Amino acid sequence: MNQILDGIDSVVTAISGVLYMPWVPLLLLAAGLFFTFRSKFIQIRLLGESFRVVSEKPKTKGSISSFGALMISTASRVGTGNIVGVSTAICLGGYGAVFWMWVTAILGGASAFVESTLAQIYKRKNKDGSSYGGPSYYMETALRQRWLGVVFAIIIILTYAVGYNMLASYNLQSAFAGFSFYGDHSPFLIGLILAVLFAACVLGGAHRLTKVTGTLVPIMGVLYVVIALVVVLMHLNLVPTVFQNIFASAFDFPAIFGGFAGSCMMEGIKRGLYSNEAGMGSTPHAHAQANVTDPHDQGVVAMVGVFIDTFVVLTLNALVIISTLYTADGPLAGGYVG
Repeated sequence: MNQILDGIDSVVTAISGVLYMPWVPLLLLAAGLFFTFRSKFIQIRLLGESFRVVSEKPKTKGSISSFGALMISTASRVGTGNIVGVSTAICLGGYGAVFWMWVTAILGGASAFVESTLAQIYKRKNKDGSSYGGPSYYMETALRQRWLGVVFAIIIILTYAVGYNMLASYNLQSAFAGFSFYGDHSPFLIGLILAVLFAACVLGGAHRLTKVTGTLVPIMGVLYVVIALVVVLMHLNLVPTVFQNIFASAFDFPAIFGGFAGSCMMEGIKRGLYSNEAGMGSTPHAHAQANVTDPHDQGVVAMVGVFIDTFVVLTLNALVIISTLYTADGPLAGGYVG
């Protein structure tokens, strides 16, 4: 069994070494730049409108609203990437990685607009009037490349069913490892509970998933933000220094270009893309389900998800991590490796 797992690990590591270091992040960043200039900075121009559109009711009673679709996509975005991802970026890339995560989110707002608008334009209808769609469908219809849509569908299923969900469940159960009640059977029990809860949500269809995320995501988000704000306020005197260090480290060009693959810029870009998921083709599936007047409306709503993910949750988490690393002996005494 160990040999099989080692073989799988070596294959995944080899693929990751080619794609993730650094071609895919750079391609996603390039796409964000292209969409930003092509749309004349739509993520900035229409940010105010995006918050207005979120509150609109669906055209058909009982269908999924823009807010419901936003909650599903936010449930996908906000999670491991905001907690483990930002801490990993800071540890490996230093303070400046946070700045490049912000830059990635700004550019990612345009990518989120484009992919979610396309999902609305090329979505399909069920017999009951509900909608479904995503990148596979606009690859088939707009690009007329059905094979590409099939390949994407297989990859996205493997990514989430095997990759992201397993990673999130592992991180969740490992968080309990520090408690005294954690034993040999704890991973199995935690995994079983997660599997039951997941099945209860997913097997109920899109409407149940929307109801669950529409209730849980705002509650979790508010609780997380409140707790993070309490910690930040406890270290309020350090916040200006934290921002100063973030910007100073972000523009330490000799350090960046001396070791680009592991620099704060590269770590920030990679972890930022992992966190906000803009351009990855995951969240358009949720936005395709929304019942809106115009596809453009759901595109601007998608930008809200990126904003919440990065400039609220991720930033607060970064402030908590960095400000609490200060000790009586000075900043980051006894343990900084970035």
